[in-house]
Amino acid sequence: MAKSTVEKSSARLKTVLDVLAEGTWSEKSLNAGEILAEAIVRVPLDERESELLSGGIPRGHKSLTTETAKLVKAGWLVKGRSGWTITDDGLRATVAFAKPDEFVTALTEGIPVPADTPLPTAPVKKAAARKPAAKKAPAAEKAPAAKAAAEKAPASKAAPKKAAAPKAAPAVEKLDQPSAVAIAGDFNTILGAPEDWAPQYDEVQMKFNSRRKVWTLAATLPAGFYTYKIALNRSWDENYGAFGARDGANHELQHNGGKVTFTYDHATRDIVTA
Repeated sequence: MAKSTVEKSSARLKTVLDVLAEGTWSEKSLNAGEILAEAIVRVPLDERESELLSGGIPRGHKSLTTETAKLVKAGWLVKGRSGWTITDDGLRATVAFAKPDEFVTALTEGIPVPADTPLPTAPVKKAAARKPAAKKAPAAEKAPAAKAAAEKAPASKAAPKKAAAPKAAPAVEKLDQPSAVAIAGDFNTILGAPEDWAPQYDEVQMKFNSRRKVWTLAATLPAGFYTYKIALNRSWDENYGAFGARDGANHELQHNGGKVTFTYDHATRDIVTA
């Protein structure tokens, strides 16, 4: 069982890079929560890994989140304010260490990606087979009487065509932003709020970046393990946790101490830290 769990954990960690690589080809942007969720879908958690910890997070999900730090240390992954990005070396690693056991060995022992490893290219999409054009049936000859009548009849004037009505522009759905977004968690008093887990105080409110359409809050925290959620409009009526789920499990942050920036995207209801 232990060996199987280790193997699955290794495969899951490699899948994180695979998902990111696919995103560079499809130009589809995924946030950190979606990347981790997709890795778990492809390499499902076993019974032990599915056990929920105190914060409501599955054991395997927490382990995977922690292990992604190895990808950062190897220079294969960058965790930035706008999300996670795979590096060129990370793309090459998916080719050079294609098997999960090779991948984890390279990651654990610090084996560099061979310099001659080419960057992987996007899979070639097969062109859809074209159907042969249907042959037109030969036009039937007009009967002599009908042909003569057609020759005698004066040509009728074609009715003027009506101008086509202009097509209406597709409606663009406008995303209404909340009036306030707070980081409510067990470190609110460190930020100067009177109490923890209290979204009503000014000290825990995020600032809206109108250009990027995201909410941010920068703070300096001591080293430690923290939990928190996103609460809207200074109350708990609408709140979001891990994976952007409403009323979901707490977000978790293992912090080495120092400055940290929280970024919340209301379009995905999820958050990233940098």
